[in-house]
Amino acid sequence: MNSKLLSDMFVLGLPVAEKILRPIVVYAFLIVGLRLAGKRELAQLNPFDLVVLLTLSNTVQNAIIGEDNSVTGGLIGAATLLLINHVVIRYLYTHEKLDQLIEGNADVLIEDGVILVDRLKKELITHTELEAAAHKQGFASLDLIDHAILDPGGTISFTPKQPSPDDTRHRELLARLDAMAAQISAMQAARG
Repeated sequence: MNSKLLSDMFVLGLPVAEKILRPIVVYAFLIVGLRLAGKRELAQLNPFDLVVLLTLSNTVQNAIIGEDNSVTGGLIGAATLLLINHVVIRYLYTHEKLDQLIEGNADVLIEDGVILVDRLKKELITHTELEAAAHKQGFASLDLIDHAILDPGGTISFTPKQPSPDDTRHRELLARLDAMAAQISAMQAARG
């Protein structure tokens, strides 16, 4: 093999300390930036949000790798990102208040069947986006929803106003099974 090829692939163009420090700085910046951008950036993506996230990754690429395009440098950068993420998640797991500060709180979007327009505005979620999220979870209309909560991770959870037909059917079947079990017990007691 050509020694220049091996050198280009595996010899670092930057000091190892810099290769480790760059991803840590970019990671911290992105965590703060995404937190400030709001919960919708994390899960409820519209085409504009997707474009921003894709171009953001391309924009910070050079900040992470610097002028080093070696495989070794890329592996060090990737390993550093994975390691720092693991350490941060482990740390936040044991420090609930800090985790809540970084991730934020859940936000109620619909309460007792009433859409809280001020909360939608705060989270930059349109009525149409809320409806689309409800449709994805099997609701034909927002009129069927009692509560909707935007979780810190960006997922919207919906609670129906009344039990779904499947829930009602399930309860009816359980009640019938209980009644049959009681009848069988009564018949066995009468025989014995």
